[in-house]
Amino acid sequence: MKEGVQHLQNSIPTRPRVSELSRFDRFYFYIKGNRWYWYFSIFCRCSLALGFFFAGWVKIIDERFASGLSTIHPMGAYLEALHHTGYYYTFIGIAQILAAVLLLIPRTVTLGALLYFPIIVNIFILSYAVRFDGSYMTAPLMLLANIYILVWNYDKLRFILPFSNFSDYGILKRPKRYSNKFPFAFFSGVAFTFIGIIAFFLFAHGIMPRNSLSDCKQQFQNSKNETNGFEFCECIHIHGQSLDECLEAYERSQNN
Repeated sequence: MKEGVQHLQNSIPTRPRVSELSRFDRFYFYIKGNRWYWYFSIFCRCSLALGFFFAGWVKIIDERFASGLSTIHPMGAYLEALHHTGYYYTFIGIAQILAAVLLLIPRTVTLGALLYFPIIVNIFILSYAVRFDGSYMTAPLMLLANIYILVWNYDKLRFILPFSNFSDYGILKRPKRYSNKFPFAFFSGVAFTFIGIIAFFLFAHGIMPRNSLSDCKQQFQNSKNETNGFEFCECIHIHGQSLDECLEAYERSQNN
């Protein structure tokens, strides 16, 4: 028995000294000990949870998400079909609310972020595939916030990541006293990222399907592409064609 205990004690790794840590680990220690990074992690957790509480509850009570969107619209057609999938639709809502609840509980944040991640990645790709106004800006912001939470919990996740070597300093505990130094560079990066996503939404695509025929046509009014633009909008909102088909038709009309 004593030999077994001694062998177990010898197999427990000792915590590395600071000089033995990688550059990333030292920076990670700094982040975990800074009050402002901690505040931002709480903000991200609450924002993500709020977003999925609303979206999940709509599915649980069996209401179609974005019910005001026409079923002819590419995103509306997808949501309408999803609404008719029965308990699968409810299952998605339960998964979203479960992820939100897990994010709000300190001991289950990591699990909540892992559950949240594939769902928000799917929403992000879907939003960009159909250029949906409703989540074109919010989806990438939510994805980045989710990634921040995952990085914040790197000390737990690193054990399941495909790293051949990493410093074995265990799971970090909340410091007794946080550093109050404000990270200007980090929050400047957050601000520029937010502005960049808004700019991308406004200027990255020459045309957008918008959520209604009138809103779609408004972007072409009094322009040299008004006729072709109106045909594009009618292709989406009246004829119910896919976004790719309508874009191809628009490009052909522009070249003629």
